[in-house]
Amino acid sequence: MVSGAREPVEQPGGPDTPILHVDMDCFFAAVEVADRPELFGIPVVVGGTGSRGVVAACSYEARVFGIRSAMPTSRARQLCPQAVFLSGRYSRYEQVSEEFRGVLMAYTPLVETISLDEAFLDVSGCRRLFGDGPEIARRLRSEIRSVTGLEACIGVARTKFLAKLGSRAAKPRFSRSGVRTGPGVVVVEPDGELDFLHPMSVGALWGVGPATLGSLRKIGVETVGDLARVPLASLVGALGPAAGHQLHELAWARDPRRVEPFLPPKSIGHEETYATDITDRTVLDREFVRLSDAVAQRLSAAALACRTVTIKVRNTGFETVSRSETVPDPLVGGHAISAVAKRLAAQVEMGDGVRLAGVSASHFLPANIAGTQLSFDLAPTQREGGVTRDPGGVKIAAAVAAIRQRFGNRAVGAASLVSPEGLAMKRRGDTQWGPSEETWTD
Repeated sequence: MVSGAREPVEQPGGPDTPILHVDMDCFFAAVEVADRPELFGIPVVVGGTGSRGVVAACSYEARVFGIRSAMPTSRARQLCPQAVFLSGRYSRYEQVSEEFRGVLMAYTPLVETISLDEAFLDVSGCRRLFGDGPEIARRLRSEIRSVTGLEACIGVARTKFLAKLGSRAAKPRFSRSGVRTGPGVVVVEPDGELDFLHPMSVGALWGVGPATLGSLRKIGVETVGDLARVPLASLVGALGPAAGHQLHELAWARDPRRVEPFLPPKSIGHEETYATDITDRTVLDREFVRLSDAVAQRLSAAALACRTVTIKVRNTGFETVSRSETVPDPLVGGHAISAVAKRLAAQVEMGDGVRLAGVSASHFLPANIAGTQLSFDLAPTQREGGVTRDPGGVKIAAAVAAIRQRFGNRAVGAASLVSPEGLAMKRRGDTQWGPSEETWTD
């Protein structure tokens, strides 16, 4: 099963195509510390602060105690009771992210945004202006710090995969003894790629989750170098054709993907965990109206329509059920999306109560063709009982968008969302990490 020969490493972009992966350190927590300097040097945890919340991000000082992202907030409080727990401020993080992206775009338009705090850059076209890849990385770190007050880690390599591993290696290190500053920039030279990659744990590779890791360990693979020495046929036999070929290529530092600055989203969605379980079907339907409206607003901002709606429901027993429906007419407004979502929700048993609900949209197409005929089975509008039907909600969505553009997002909405405080609107990032509570009781 072992072959010691090193295979040649070739990339479509050639050996002189520098790719940078920029990753902000502990982004949400770092923003909070920058806004409140008195928090510097102490454990900070950001996320849902209630009993059902989860950790969105934490400072390195909190990681020393074993706290990590996606951990239940209740567990984080047990590990580090003295930490400062803060509710997430998504709108603030978006604001800082725009500043971060502005710094990147000043160097090259070839920026592939992965999340609010992470991006790939192809800087091959701006080296005459700003220097080589490592020099650009150092300048970027300095400018990001100057503009945002935050630290970034950057990996420089010929491929996206190696650049991402480089940024990870550039991060600070933490242990029970404290936090050590990382190098900030790590350059993976073309002639040192395998020396950098092969000693790493095989879990560092994209696509290696717990199940794949278990399968690899059964055939004696612990490091990337071990994986590289397994014949391709044996790897395919153990993992299947797709995973086998992909991991074989990555183990030899081959990654043909280029930086894609205009990747369309695959889905747009919102979900919410509730402080108390929902036991009333009417209340649950109202939640799907609220979530659908938020999805529709993001579709409108991206000039997209959708044809597939997916809902997610998690009950008190933590059983999660998803349902999807693809419709012939493109959907563009909250009214149309919620109609499908509620129809799907009617198929799901609530059990003793619902603790989480979600709505997402996919199967996108440009919104400007949403009112045109896409099927031989249905006309763009049909008459039902003497009333003209608007299948995709095009007219309603246009009217709602026009009113909101002039008077604000809370100016108009579904009647079911009206409360004494006004329209109960869902905002992006609102309770994204679970409900927050003003006080905490054990």
